[in-house]
Amino acid sequence: MELSILLEYGWVLLLLIAIEGLLAADNALVLAIMVKHLPEDERKKALFYGLVGAFVFRLGSLFIISFLVDVWQVQAIGALYLLFIAINHILRKLVIKNKDVNKAKKEEKKSGFWGTVFKVELADIAFAVDSILAAVALAMTLPNTNIPNIGGIDGGKFLVIFAGGLIGLIIMRFAANYFVKLLHAKPGLEIAAFAIVGWVGVKLAIFTLGHPDVGIISYEFAHSTEWKLIFYTVLIGIAAAGWFLTKKTDEKQPSE
Repeated sequence: MELSILLEYGWVLLLLIAIEGLLAADNALVLAIMVKHLPEDERKKALFYGLVGAFVFRLGSLFIISFLVDVWQVQAIGALYLLFIAINHILRKLVIKNKDVNKAKKEEKKSGFWGTVFKVELADIAFAVDSILAAVALAMTLPNTNIPNIGGIDGGKFLVIFAGGLIGLIIMRFAANYFVKLLHAKPGLEIAAFAIVGWVGVKLAIFTLGHPDVGIISYEFAHSTEWKLIFYTVLIGIAAAGWFLTKKTDEKQPSE
């Protein structure tokens, strides 16, 4: 594999790790709230089942999407979905704030062990789709490699997406507390993370519009160095804004 291709794959993998880390922290915080009412031993079991479910759903989502990823209708739905979750989350964070979280806490207290596990697994499905779609959107414009296809996509792209998802799970299990602390110290990073997800949705939309069967914009532009530079410049700008423009907070973190 050429050095330039290797560097491009490495850069995308680093981006996936950063995005997965922030999303995994947010996901871990949601799961922690969902299981908080259970006794400690049942809480650990519910979180373990959640982790297993997250792995299964992410792997399953990846294989399904890998076979459908070249279908422009699927790309369009993926782009719209990423834009929706980004806008929805940011609006909830800025406008609705903690009302839904408090409501969820009250509702979860009424759930038994298996009812909570079921809700955790439903959350895992949503997290898996979010994660895999964002990873696919980032990886699809990477150059092809000489690694045989896995599923319906280039083997190199598949491995990068899989590695990003796996690292996200590891972060959710072992490093989520660090990222949760980071999100509390720099709350703007959460909005920035979902703004990046929305921007990744824009990238997938550009990729869709440049699909040979759509042809609204040129295929060459959707895969051009110019567009990649625009995309990564804006992405880095969003991340920098989330880091530097947010005020530090000393608010007490929610108990684990």
